[in-house]
Amino acid sequence: MSTVVENTLIVLPAWNEEEAIGGTLSEILRVVPGARLLVVNDGSTDSTAQIARNHGVAVASFPFNLGVGAAMRFGFRYAKAHGFDNVIQLDSDGQHDPAYLAQLLEQLQSHDIVIGARFAGEGSYTVSGPRKWAMRMLSAVIGRTARTRLSDTTSGFRASGPRAVSLFANDYPAEYLGDTVESLVTALRSGLRVTQVPVAMRTRAGGQPSQSAWRSTAFLFRAVIALAWLTSDPDQLFRKFRAMSEVSYFVGPVVALAMLTIVVLSLLRKRLRERHALW
Repeated sequence: MSTVVENTLIVLPAWNEEEAIGGTLSEILRVVPGARLLVVNDGSTDSTAQIARNHGVAVASFPFNLGVGAAMRFGFRYAKAHGFDNVIQLDSDGQHDPAYLAQLLEQLQSHDIVIGARFAGEGSYTVSGPRKWAMRMLSAVIGRTARTRLSDTTSGFRASGPRAVSLFANDYPAEYLGDTVESLVTALRSGLRVTQVPVAMRTRAGGQPSQSAWRSTAFLFRAVIALAWLTSDPDQLFRKFRAMSEVSYFVGPVVALAMLTIVVLSLLRKRLRERHALW
């Protein structure tokens, strides 16, 4: 295992995580002695970068916020340039437990990408409403493409082996959720093997999420649409849409409006429940 750890780079995208990153780095270095870490400071305006440097890990700083996808793309290129075989993506906010790193690395012996899955029977992490539906749809489609059961394709806790590192160093999406969903589609189209291991998600150690519930839900549905395009033949998909429009010009807009209405009403209901709880 020591040789595997030495050949593995742990990449932590970080945006204004001064409250949590110190404890996260200390825990990783304690649980995985000899681990090589790279913190990608994604345009933070606080002391995130300095705290990381104080822990003796490598730090790369962007002049402004570019997102997790851009941070990971840099991480893969850094890993390839410095001779690392494997890359593990880990959140800087303490939600990902480094105790699972050994399991992810073990599965890399027979797979190219290993996902730390939040909905695979470990822990009590849950989501509801439109986010839950969109996440289930994404996992079902990608899992069928991968010919294995995948329950959490939007997880940012994952390990990539040599073939995946080489692929992602040259081709990695920078858009939000593209770094999880679209990257899996790219990997599967390239013949890479994907699996998952159950993990328990923890609460944030501090700071604020980079995306609100509204934006996360919107991005999830955008990812569903992008996935439909990525996993289909574009000409065939266009013919299907044209055939549907010939049957009825209003079917598409009505379906889109219905989906949007469901999303908005669900989010409003959640917001009202939260406000009522405060009262």
